[in-house]
Amino acid sequence: MEFVLEPWHWFVLGILLILSELLLPAFAALWFGVGAIMVGILYFLFPMMGPTVQLTTWIVLSILCTVAWFKVIKPLSVDKTKAGLSREATIGQVGMVIQTNMELNQIKVRFPIPVLGNAEWICRSQSEVQVGDRVRVIDIMGNDLIVQAHSYNDNEKASK
Repeated sequence: MEFVLEPWHWFVLGILLILSELLLPAFAALWFGVGAIMVGILYFLFPMMGPTVQLTTWIVLSILCTVAWFKVIKPLSVDKTKAGLSREATIGQVGMVIQTNMELNQIKVRFPIPVLGNAEWICRSQSEVQVGDRVRVIDIMGNDLIVQAHSYNDNEKASK
């Protein structure tokens, strides 16, 4: 009696590999499970696939899924905010003034990368700034960011 692979075998293998990810910390079995399910679908659509073709397809699809995860999908999920980082990581951030004429020398600044979890901050300015000017965080006082006008000369001084 010869064992013949059926599409449901690949589905079961895929589900078992995906479930084994609950026990394994490596996060690699998931992609082999996804590859097995994909082979099951392909084998269901193309029943003339032989065992060698099925196995080769499973290996190739598993590798492609793993590479796609690490090269494409995972980098998209990286948290680019500065939330939870120390004072030193916040000081020196540069943003653009989007609103002036607020009370107590306050201005609203938008940062290109969120600072402490927020892209827009009400800041206190130590110099005269206009909407569109770039400012740099020089201090944190309570819940306020203290900023001053930023010039490109400041970058040159910092890099020397």
